[in-house]
Amino acid sequence: MTIRSLERLFAPRSIAVIGASNTPKKAGNVIMRNLLEGGFSGPIMPVNPRHRAVAGVLSYPTIASLPETPDLAILASPAETVPQAVAELGARGTRAAIVLAPNPDQSNKAGAASVREIAAKAGVRLLGAGSVGLLVPGAGLNASLSPVTARAGRIAFVSQSGALCTAVLDWARPKGIGFSHFISLGDCIDIDFGDVLDYLGSDSSVRAILLYIETLRERRNFMAAARHAARNKPVLVVKTHEPEAAATRGRPSTLTEIMIGKDDIYEAVIRRAGMLQVYDIDELFSAVETLARVRRITGDRLAVLANGGGLGVMAVDALRGSDAQLARLGDDTMKRLDKTLAGDWSRGNPIDMDITAPPKAYADALEILINDTGVDAILAMHAPNALSFAELSADAVIETTRQHGGLVLTSWVGGENVALARRKFAEAGLPTYDTPGQAVRAFLHMVRYNQNQEILMQTPPSNALDFSPRTDEARAEVSRALAETDGILSGPAAKRVFAAYDIPVVDSRFVRTPEEAGAAAAEIGFPCGLSVISPHILHKWEVGGVILQLGNRDAVVRAARQMLEQVGQAVPGARIDGFSLQRMTTLPHARQLIIGVATDPLFGPVMVFGHGGRSAEVLRDHAVGLLPLNVPLAADLISRTRVMRLLEAHYDRPAVDIDALCRTLVKISQLVVDIPQIVALDINPMLIAENAMLVIDAEIRANAAARTDSQRLSILPYPKRLEENATLRDGRPIVLRPIRPEDEDLIGAMMVKMSPEDIRLRYFRYISSFEHAELARMTQIDYDREMAFIATLTRPDGQAELLGVVRTITDADNDRAEFSVLVRSDLKGQGLGRILMAKMIGYARDRGTRAMIGHVLAENSDMLGLARRLGFSTHAGEDEDLVEVRLPLNQPEVVPV
Repeated sequence: MTIRSLERLFAPRSIAVIGASNTPKKAGNVIMRNLLEGGFSGPIMPVNPRHRAVAGVLSYPTIASLPETPDLAILASPAETVPQAVAELGARGTRAAIVLAPNPDQSNKAGAASVREIAAKAGVRLLGAGSVGLLVPGAGLNASLSPVTARAGRIAFVSQSGALCTAVLDWARPKGIGFSHFISLGDCIDIDFGDVLDYLGSDSSVRAILLYIETLRERRNFMAAARHAARNKPVLVVKTHEPEAAATRGRPSTLTEIMIGKDDIYEAVIRRAGMLQVYDIDELFSAVETLARVRRITGDRLAVLANGGGLGVMAVDALRGSDAQLARLGDDTMKRLDKTLAGDWSRGNPIDMDITAPPKAYADALEILINDTGVDAILAMHAPNALSFAELSADAVIETTRQHGGLVLTSWVGGENVALARRKFAEAGLPTYDTPGQAVRAFLHMVRYNQNQEILMQTPPSNALDFSPRTDEARAEVSRALAETDGILSGPAAKRVFAAYDIPVVDSRFVRTPEEAGAAAAEIGFPCGLSVISPHILHKWEVGGVILQLGNRDAVVRAARQMLEQVGQAVPGARIDGFSLQRMTTLPHARQLIIGVATDPLFGPVMVFGHGGRSAEVLRDHAVGLLPLNVPLAADLISRTRVMRLLEAHYDRPAVDIDALCRTLVKISQLVVDIPQIVALDINPMLIAENAMLVIDAEIRANAAARTDSQRLSILPYPKRLEENATLRDGRPIVLRPIRPEDEDLIGAMMVKMSPEDIRLRYFRYISSFEHAELARMTQIDYDREMAFIATLTRPDGQAELLGVVRTITDADNDRAEFSVLVRSDLKGQGLGRILMAKMIGYARDRGTRAMIGHVLAENSDMLGLARRLGFSTHAGEDEDLVEVRLPLNQPEVVPV
């Protein structure tokens, strides 16, 4: 359903209250009082057949009798009345409603349509059920059951928990913290986090978004909306714990599935979307304090200023082991502090000014730190004592920050003696915290948010996937396993799949009997290792299913017979398919890793990386990442484990090739994307040394019933199917394909060849150069909502060069796709603009988009002419210098090239 109706929810011009009441403490009475006292300026129309007036406002007996169609209806009536009310509201033309009653479907008769189905048919968007309503303080809208009002601000708070909503409001008001929106989602029978993120992410009045998530039922819209919102503003998430053992919700079939739970997967999802996770209400409150008052931070270097060494020590302790660091003070800063503080200070960071530090010392030291380019943020702290001036020192900090700027956090530690100082900070818009630890954690929130964004915006190396997987071979192995072994590829079969993707594996043989094992061992050489192959055994070591260092043929035969006996006793009834036999392999200074994939029912495939070997499950040193991966994301996955330290050089042990390891993770990711029947895999261990790695043991699980389309992935992979060849008018062959993150250098090189005038016609202004962040946004797109096709030409030296690009951004309703096109200045007259536009028109039509629109400078006659030839109509734009061009896509038509 459309998010356009959300405008009626968050910015209504008129409101009806169904079930309005004069009885105190009833929902219909509380809603009416809050609407009236909140200052809503539009008509408020109570509906109740038993009252002529409610709260002094003329009441109407039925929805049909309302004098006008309300933009928003608030259903304060009993649950059993909700379905009929929604149907009547839809018939009147109301497009948004808040359902306060919980579980409105419980009273439905068998076979009756659900409230959601009724609402969808009627075209009504529902907030709830079980919602406590919403507040938009800046518009005077308090359509909630909250006993506390909210101040106007620029933070949006969205929660599934109504109780938490009222608690946060109660906490924020005395601190002077305001909100742009305060939204209780309730049971999310219709409007969910994705819808709200789409709306708030595009609202320029919203500076930051806070989410309290209990569970998600729909992930594709959530991921697309979250990624879009998080690129524009900080999005912080509290996710409640889900006490679920394994990612698959059923009985785990692989070690990877045992090791990870829903919390791991949600953490990976939040991180991949570019949001920031906080883990409890205290952190959430600190985050609100920070986001309400602090501009976006640009680095991770913190300076600590205090009137006591103990405060500085507490701040340093809170910073230790984090993603941030103490700032190294510059030489000029040290000299100026020496002069200003007259030698009576710690001569380092933290800056301890002694308990007698007067207000002027705070002002002078703070100004010096603000001007140090090596300092990204400053934490000013104060502990009250008989010789200090808490309020005057606070005044000094406030005035210095007002005059000189800087990102300053404060912590005046204590109770009554510092209450006035804290109040002054709040009134001045400076963040203030009860303890040094809270202040540092708040600083770390913003540091981690920036780091998450930087990771997502890193440019993958252009040669990261310069390999040609033998996908047909791998797919054939999987198909064979689905037909013969219930989709289980153990040992040798799994390794053949990995080898087809250029992943080094140790040579293995599949044998069925002890005698076959002995004969095969004589061929491959000694010493060798033997392991059982069974779909019913996860922990082979624990049941005697692995025996190593077998030195001759007889030893192999005896080991196989012993294994059959031990496994049969340990796991009665287990199906034994045979054995995996391999030559013992050693790599000098090798480390053991585990790499696995599991498929979550909601978010799709995820990858696990960590410390491998027999102790993998006990050590629990692993990180989880959402597929698909690229090289920077793979590097981030590795960096979040303790085993990363073991991969570095240590004494006589050389470092491993991290770049090669990253590429291997990307290859495994590509394997799972290419062959959707693969639902789980384990590689344990993978040995890795300085210049080599080897898959020693592996298993793959496939499922013929698995989804085979790209919708199984939370993030769409590169759509290779959209690649095609074309020809310029001069006969040169070109390739049309979707843009990739790796194309940043290509598009940067193309921009250098653009004339200043062509840049102005495209971007409506002159741009002398494009920074990495701008180029990254051009190339790192969400294929779910965006598309960019580039035209490339292969030069005689084999290198590609970019000739032009067309892109669209489609709204969340798939209603309109706004396009732009840019062709290299020296290629005009080759028909490339038409080729690119035809490609995009066909793509947008195929995905069901209703119309393509564009905004063109009125003086850009070439672009306007091309648009008209392609069937676009022209219309006056919002600006007199702009023309809007539109092309309906409802009826497919052949686009001439």
